[in-house]
Amino acid sequence: MRILVLNGSPRPGGNTKQMVNSFKEGAESAGHQVDVVDVCRKRIGGCIACEYCHTRGKGVCIQKDDMQEIYEMLQNTEMLVIASPIYYHGISGQLKCVIDRFYASVSPGNPSGLKKVAMILSSGDADMYDGAMFSLQGDFLDYLGLENMGVYTAHGAENGSLEKLEELKRFGASIR
Repeated sequence: MRILVLNGSPRPGGNTKQMVNSFKEGAESAGHQVDVVDVCRKRIGGCIACEYCHTRGKGVCIQKDDMQEIYEMLQNTEMLVIASPIYYHGISGQLKCVIDRFYASVSPGNPSGLKKVAMILSSGDADMYDGAMFSLQGDFLDYLGLENMGVYTAHGAENGSLEKLEELKRFGASIR
């Protein structure tokens, strides 16, 4: 299976990235191909609501930035993993821009190979996930109709713990 991880953390060695790396290691050990995009290292603007993509653009965004790489990857992706630290009760702003830009080319049933979604979230507190869960439910489960493969969180002292990293590795290895 081809898996695309959208990592919304700006910290290259931070808690979220550690969780992503453990997930990737487990998934690759099970024979999956895992692509990780560190969206904070990309030049991706927010949606400008021009509707070009749904009129003259026929599913193509008018903005020509690094989001084009993600659009291309989505065409061959079977599972999407949204990974982010929680900032002010939601996913990072950089990752939110990417998700908003899905509007151009992703609608229910398109891309046709995309079937599953999971979330990996890191926070300082256990009660910070409502905004991210709202996005998972509305954007991916309800609108796109993807299968929920789970939400994996770490908060406070759990961040960076061997127990949590092993949990993510096991999750990656268990995907079918």
